[in-house]
Amino acid sequence: MLWFFESFFPVVWIAFLLYWPIKAAGAKAKAIQRIESPASRILRVLTFLIVIVLLSPIRIPLRWLYLQLWPVGIWPFWIGAVVTVAGLLFAIWAREHLGGNWSSSVTIKQGHELITSGPYALVRHPIYTGILIGFLGTAIALSQVRGFLGLVLVFLAFWGKLRIEEKWMRSQFGETYDSYAHQTAALVPYIF
Repeated sequence: MLWFFESFFPVVWIAFLLYWPIKAAGAKAKAIQRIESPASRILRVLTFLIVIVLLSPIRIPLRWLYLQLWPVGIWPFWIGAVVTVAGLLFAIWAREHLGGNWSSSVTIKQGHELITSGPYALVRHPIYTGILIGFLGTAIALSQVRGFLGLVLVFLAFWGKLRIEEKWMRSQFGETYDSYAHQTAALVPYIF
């Protein structure tokens, strides 16, 4: 049974990560009109690589990363598991709902549509929200400083990407996007 507890989160995250290129390969993509700079994408990829190392079994020689915030146990594991799966499923729902408007980089596509229904009626960036909830669940189960540091790094990476997207959506959709942004929170429904 120990193997289940040790492999649950890696299996869930690997399955989630495999979903994206598989889904992208089968999707009808729209032609790209504008795309973010390579430097922005590289910085985000490097941030995610750091987070993967932080959360991996590789032992980093910084003892404070492994400080226990609360005792490891069955409750933190299951609460973290439920939160992680719920968050990742929310991100998948958002990706499915976005359809051909989705891309891994910040882009404006030909015929780009402003999607405001489904999960986009709850928050403007539901994929980020779902992934952040997934990292929160993983951090709860891990019960160590490194889990929450990983969550903060992912938040900062998404925040940078979100700011570019917001600027581009405003330039593309003008007052329509301003109205949507005024009515719909960026990441946390009704709050933020």
